[in-house]
Amino acid sequence: MHPIVIIGSGMAAYAVARELRKIDPETALVMICADDARNYAKPTLSNALVGNKAPAQIALGDAEKMSAQLNMHIMANTWVKGIDAEQQLLELECDGQTSTQAYAKLVLALGATPIRAALQGNAASQVHVVNNLNDYTAFRAELDQKAAQRVAILGAGLIGCEFANDLQQSGHQATVIDLAEQPLARLLPQDVATQFQAKLQAAGIEFELGTTVSAIEQVANTYQVQLSNGKCLNADVVLSAIGLRANTELAQQAGIEVARGVVTNTLLQTNLAHIYAVGDCAEVNGTLLPYVMPIMQQARALAKTLSGNPTHVHYPAMPVAVKTPAAPLTVLPVVQGVEVSWQLEAQEDGLIAKAFDQTQTLRGFVLLGATAAKQRLSLTKLVPDLIPAQAQ
Repeated sequence: MHPIVIIGSGMAAYAVARELRKIDPETALVMICADDARNYAKPTLSNALVGNKAPAQIALGDAEKMSAQLNMHIMANTWVKGIDAEQQLLELECDGQTSTQAYAKLVLALGATPIRAALQGNAASQVHVVNNLNDYTAFRAELDQKAAQRVAILGAGLIGCEFANDLQQSGHQATVIDLAEQPLARLLPQDVATQFQAKLQAAGIEFELGTTVSAIEQVANTYQVQLSNGKCLNADVVLSAIGLRANTELAQQAGIEVARGVVTNTLLQTNLAHIYAVGDCAEVNGTLLPYVMPIMQQARALAKTLSGNPTHVHYPAMPVAVKTPAAPLTVLPVVQGVEVSWQLEAQEDGLIAKAFDQTQTLRGFVLLGATAAKQRLSLTKLVPDLIPAQAQ
């Protein structure tokens, strides 16, 4: 009997393996990944400085430990070069050697890749992205090597703001740059964004909004960050956090349907038999949610399906806690394509913003400040499921 094979070693991959082992301790399980297969929680990367965690302390276990813990064969530093869906066979490459691996069922946990801006200048290639533990290790190494004070961050989205808060609270000077006129432009109504930005600025974070970075030049030990509005900022380290793009190339080459991500139904099945997708690469019923709670919902459902009990994923309303302690923020994003109007309620230390559709159904909300955060559970219960639970 061929094994269940998981491609990837991120949070989604390990979550599926862990949930499967709760149900089925014995079925042969193989993980194949291009990195060293260390298990860690990716969201911890954006607040590790304040937590005083060195990169080596973030990993929860190496490949050897995880292999023993999950009764799983791990093939680290191995590239999957192709998927033969008809033969249920993978083409592999490791250290220049090629091989094959058969599978009974295949789980694609391919993750996503940071989007890189097209930049000019002799230091354009020295801009950091942090999408995994190796990236973070390199980022921290330059911070420590230079005893860096000034960090320029490209992107005022969720990850950019989280890193800015973490850096600022640990003795650095963070400047956040974004083409949008406000931080978290895709998530926050303008009035909330204005207060959110003000709280971060009060903590010392600086913003350059409504502009982009055109070039980065290294002069001696300093980066000169040229902005399209004519300004020039000096920085010791530059970090890009302008978004992620789902990794779909491998799936597409195999004939699997892709759109913004790898397309699946609510069983997390792709259009090809015995192949499933989870995590940042999975577009479930047209929805792409690169957050922790959806990943855990996917892992629990898929584990049951893989063990012979077909189970549809259920997406209840799932708020996202943004890790910006200087401006406590909880967001339940509105589903893409739903038209809403916002109603705001002032709080002593922030705002509550509720998004209502044309039927006056609550479809999302934003809670800014510790007082507003207390309403998280009560408001969540009012928002319809994104993907309703189905009778199994």
